[in-house]
Amino acid sequence: MTEFKAPQALPEPHAVARLRSVRLARSSKPFLARGGSRLAHCAGCRLVLSHCLCALRPEVPTQAGVCLIMCDIEPLKPSNTGWLIADVVADTAAFGWARTEVDPALLAMLADPQWQPYLVFPGEFVAAERVVTALLPTVQPSLTSAGQVAKRPLFVLLDATWPEARKMFRKSSYLNHLPVLSLQPEQLSRYRLRRSKREDHFCTSEVAALCMELAGESLAAQTLEAYLDVFTAHYLQAKQQMPIDLEDEVHLRLSLLKPR
Repeated sequence: MTEFKAPQALPEPHAVARLRSVRLARSSKPFLARGGSRLAHCAGCRLVLSHCLCALRPEVPTQAGVCLIMCDIEPLKPSNTGWLIADVVADTAAFGWARTEVDPALLAMLADPQWQPYLVFPGEFVAAERVVTALLPTVQPSLTSAGQVAKRPLFVLLDATWPEARKMFRKSSYLNHLPVLSLQPEQLSRYRLRRSKREDHFCTSEVAALCMELAGESLAAQTLEAYLDVFTAHYLQAKQQMPIDLEDEVHLRLSLLKPR
């Protein structure tokens, strides 16, 4: 077993980290996760310092992007996996959700002509005419030449518990014009950090991996899957006060996906 060492410098804060900082700044008291550790946590990955994940953070160039709309306290939860998406996919935006208002920057992103947004949500809860199961073959006129360029897929994910996500879906009228991408995964969720009554409910990073695979971003999809497994291992080992084995199966799988 190799000795685990935390990185010397923290990675640059991404969209979810910045949203978390904003949310913490307006909190009247510290956020204490249920069953969370009272030990010092790394600002770069939220894990206790002895199990820091920052040195293993992967980043995969992608054509597709992700837009996270996060329920109020979701950025504060140590088990949140939207954070992992922002680690891996550079073009990840994150916005807080509120019932009575919407961030103008979110509306601007959804209207940006470079993107084709898809609201990712189960099709069984949506009018059939809005549902798609594959990416749309959209092109737009190029602003710099006579040709055409394809819009980049933008996967809009409601990052929340399932009851909260359903409420967000119903009360976000500004999303009503978007096509709803209904995923049809063959596997069951492997997420082990929060309980769900249904095995067909996926955590946010698992949903992003499925979206990336659909967009032809296989390396990003595989990296998100492997990174979730590594994060889960670090999280659970820290909770049990057990050391990390950087040479186990999950760490090896992630390392093999990194560019040489």
